[in-house]
Amino acid sequence: MKGWTLTFTLAVVFGLCVGPFYWLAMAATHSTADIFSWPPKFYPGDQLAANTAQLEESIGLVRVLGNTLYVAVVQTAGAIVVSLLAGYAFAKFSFEGRDLFFVLLLSTLVIPGGVTIIPIFEMMNDLGLIDSYPALILPSLSVPFGIFLMRQSLLAIPDELLDAARVDGAGELRVLWRVVVPVMRPVLAALAVFLFLGAWNDFLWPLIALRTPEMYTLPVALATLQGLARTDFGQVMVGTAISSLPMMILFLVLQRQFISGLLAGATKG
Repeated sequence: MKGWTLTFTLAVVFGLCVGPFYWLAMAATHSTADIFSWPPKFYPGDQLAANTAQLEESIGLVRVLGNTLYVAVVQTAGAIVVSLLAGYAFAKFSFEGRDLFFVLLLSTLVIPGGVTIIPIFEMMNDLGLIDSYPALILPSLSVPFGIFLMRQSLLAIPDELLDAARVDGAGELRVLWRVVVPVMRPVLAALAVFLFLGAWNDFLWPLIALRTPEMYTLPVALATLQGLARTDFGQVMVGTAISSLPMMILFLVLQRQFISGLLAGATKG
C-alpha cells in the first residue's frame, strides 16, 4: 500500500511539474482561438511555423535572442570572475576590516532589489550608458550571494596547498587558475547556472534601461506582444517556449555539477 501511495504522490508531483511545460509546448503549435477552446487541445497543432514566422516579424526573434544570449553570457562570465576574486580575497587574505566588509556585503542580501533601481539608473544615465549593453551588464557583475558562496567553498581549501604552489614560484593568479579553479568546478558550475538563468529571465531592469527595440532582450520583447485590444497568444507561447529551452537544456547538462556544487557550498566552511 505504501508503494502505491508513493507512486501516486510522485506521479502527481511529476504532473504538476511537467504538465505546464507540456501544455506550453502544445499551445505553441495552435492559434489563439484553439488555445482558449474547450475542451483544451493537448495535442500538436499545425500553427508552429506560422506562429514562429509572425513572432520573427513582430519582434525580430533572431536579433532579440542574440541580444539576450550576449548579455547573459557576458554577465555570467563577469559575475563569476568578480565573485571568485572577491571570495578568494575574503577567504585567503588577511587585511584590516575584512570581517566588517564581509558582514556589510552579506547585509546587502536583505535589501530588496527595487530599492537600488533608481540609484543604479541615475548612475548609468550619468555615465551615458542607458540603452546599451554595459547598462545591462555592469550593475550585475557584483553578486553578494556569489561572493558568499565562493568564500565559503574556498575556506575548505587548505592554505598549505596554496603555499606549496607559491613556493614553486606561482603568482596569485596562477595559484587561483591552476589550483583553486579545478577544485571549485562544481561550485562554479552551480553559480553559473544561477547567474545565467537570472540574466536570461531578467525583465525589470532591461525594461527600464533600454529604449530602442533593437536592444530589447527576449523578456522585454515578449512583453511588447501584449496589445490593448488583442494579444496573439500563439506568438506569446512560441516565444515563451523558446525562452524556456536554454534553461532546461542548461540544467539537464549541468544538473550533476549543479547539485554537487550546491551541496559543497552548503556544507563547506
